[in-house]
Amino acid sequence: MVIASDTSPISNLFRIGLLHLLPDIYGSVIIPKTVWQELLVLEKLGHDISGLAHATWLDIQSPSISSIPFLLNDDLDPGEAEAIALAKEIGADLLIMDEKSGRAVAQREGLAIIGTLGILLEAKKQKHLDLVAPVMLDLQATARFRISPALFQEVLRLAGE
Repeated sequence: MVIASDTSPISNLFRIGLLHLLPDIYGSVIIPKTVWQELLVLEKLGHDISGLAHATWLDIQSPSISSIPFLLNDDLDPGEAEAIALAKEIGADLLIMDEKSGRAVAQREGLAIIGTLGILLEAKKQKHLDLVAPVMLDLQATARFRISPALFQEVLRLAGE
């Protein structure tokens, strides 16, 4: 399975100490160089990213330049645009992305998408997590991840909690 990712899901899982879920579930993840540069901001915020910097499951590739300006016209940030362009180029089975506008463009481009909350559901299904609720609360508190009350309840329902 070929998996591409944008910045925020990796950053959010890193901040709550659950980054291992990505290789546990997907084996490897491919990101564009711009996403890697955005992840380096974690170090400037005082986080030790040495584990991320040496992650053998994380592959950094650059998409061809031709499709990126077109995607930037959709008001995407450079990381989102490159992640979508790369996912299309490598024929990714799945793009990991949280931002609503980016997800809409990726779907329009025919890409299958999962976000951080979907990863948590998959992690529980595969028995990498016992409960999703405390992880969502940790995401909200630690990573300032916004989850509407309705979505929070829907994820709990899907998780059987």
